[in-house]
Amino acid sequence: MTAEFNRVNEKLVHQWAVWSLIEGKFVDPSGAEFTRTFVRSPGAVGIIALDGDKGSRKVVLVRQYRPALGVTTLEIPAGMRDLEGEDPILTAHRELEEEAGLVAATMVDLGRHISAPGMSNSSVNLFLATDLTETKIDRHGPEEQFMTIEKIGFERCIEMIKLGEIQDAKTVIGLLLVALTAKTYI
Repeated sequence: MTAEFNRVNEKLVHQWAVWSLIEGKFVDPSGAEFTRTFVRSPGAVGIIALDGDKGSRKVVLVRQYRPALGVTTLEIPAGMRDLEGEDPILTAHRELEEEAGLVAATMVDLGRHISAPGMSNSSVNLFLATDLTETKIDRHGPEEQFMTIEKIGFERCIEMIKLGEIQDAKTVIGLLLVALTAKTYI
């Protein structure tokens, strides 16, 4: 049986565009009160977009600058769930179009992962997109304005994970989920 913790209250410490810094008071199973500070997030989506025909598909990746790290990373198209109440699959379709200029006729829900449970409630819903057609790109912010799109073979992407060339968590998790559960799409 799991020990029971209870949230007593919380207060907003700081509000950013879509994130909030929260200070919460909690009670542990022994009755002792403790305080934790965490980031509340609306969550995000990530899309493993496979381009081309079955048997020779390539993964659509974006290379963009990430200020928090001070480096350019190679990632799947993704974005925040910043439209309140929007279904994650609709966010995935919107983000794929905005970042990669692609519309997916097929979008499969792969599940979600919790990004950093020790400091945030953030989670990423992952989707597999196939049957792609090109459309307009509608990028936002300087990082997206200068991002590039790369199409890399699926097996090469798995190798890049092993070599540390792809390190972004949502990208690694999404590609491995496809390798483990949805390989028939490749």
